Amino acid sequence: MTDGEAPAAVPAESEVESPASTAIALNTPREGLPEVVTDNAGVARVAAAIAAGTGPIAVDTERASGYRYGQSAYLVQLRRTGSGSHLIDPIEVTDFGPLVAALDGPEWVLHSASQDLPALRELGLRVRDLFDTELAARLLGLPRVGLAALLETELGFLLAKEHSAVDWSTRPLPESWLLYAALDVELLLDLRDVLAEKLVAAGKYAWAQQEFAAIIDTEPPAPRTDPWRRTSGIHKVRGPRRLAVVRELWNVRDELARDRDIAPGRLLPDSSIVAAAQALPTSEEALLSTQGFIGRAARSSATLWWDAVARALALPDEQCPLPPKGDGPPPPRSWADRYPEAAARWEVVRPAMLELAERLSMPVENVLTPDLVRRLAFEPPVELDEGAIREWLRTNGAREWQVDQATPTLYAALRQAAETPAATLDASA
Repeated sequence: MTDGEAPAAVPAESEVESPASTAIALNTPREGLPEVVTDNAGVARVAAAIAAGTGPIAVDTERASGYRYGQSAYLVQLRRTGSGSHLIDPIEVTDFGPLVAALDGPEWVLHSASQDLPALRELGLRVRDLFDTELAARLLGLPRVGLAALLETELGFLLAKEHSAVDWSTRPLPESWLLYAALDVELLLDLRDVLAEKLVAAGKYAWAQQEFAAIIDTEPPAPRTDPWRRTSGIHKVRGPRRLAVVRELWNVRDELARDRDIAPGRLLPDSSIVAAAQALPTSEEALLSTQGFIGRAARSSATLWWDAVARALALPDEQCPLPPKGDGPPPPRSWADRYPEAAARWEVVRPAMLELAERLSMPVENVLTPDLVRRLAFEPPVELDEGAIREWLRTNGAREWQVDQATPTLYAALRQAAETPAATLDASA
């Protein structure tokens, strides 16, 4: 069913009243709950069924975020017209070759593709042609872009989401979880068709294609030089010695979490690392008494944590990490005193981009990333003309449709800022 018509009747459906509409609760897949494939032979059967189908392929994964160390897939869901739905438990599968071949070429339909594609790449499955229903909804300026919300507003079905945050590494998987997983792809193809029609009607389909291509072309990020600097709350930590405590605790926690295949935050939350760094305890007992030092492994691995803190306290000053220099301009709120010309540009550029986003009926961050707008306002091209702005945007990763839509607005705003005294802009802000 890929031409946008209403989906077939769903078994076990019930009428549900809501303040805005009457929608149908989606409780059971149309063909019933698929068997869960767990071995190479099963994957080969699924691949053959998918290859015999037609049109795009709905794809989804379930991961154990917040429970396991990585972002591996613990269930893969597929659906294609003429093929039905399929559930694959990848844990014991060693040969995805037949599925790689079956999925190579047809359009994949995912919701929030950037969340699932890394896990799929880990299995050797790589997308060539993509339709992302969440991103399509954002480009259309729809007020709610979650899958459940879109199925309700666009197709008239209610999709329960009560199992979205469970531990999908659990075995055996309960039937209610499997139903939830199968329903995630049940109407994804129908939703794709409705949103595609709306994109065409809004003149935004070519924009969406550029966005989807950019997702496909985005390579996995290189390992960070100092991943510990992304500890939540690290902005509260002052001084090289305290930063050293964060670094040592983060590294020990990461190694332990990898060995145990458990999410690091379940062993020791980031807030505990920050609390220890702020307190600078001088003994294991003092560390365990630190307010906020909690977590399932806070006491069971107390010696491990204290050894990390002790190493940080014993480091020579020159080996303690310095605060980061930062990547890009400082926050705009600090520009007025130190960079008044940049602040004047920001006072014009920001509202101009908000107005453009409103005209295009989409979130401003989808017109251009906030970081890109800030960088341009902070240090625009020396030669201020439309050609220079276009080249600057392209060089910094903007898609061509973004370049076309944003350049005239940015050029006009930057010219206005250049021609208007800063004091006048401050008074009008």
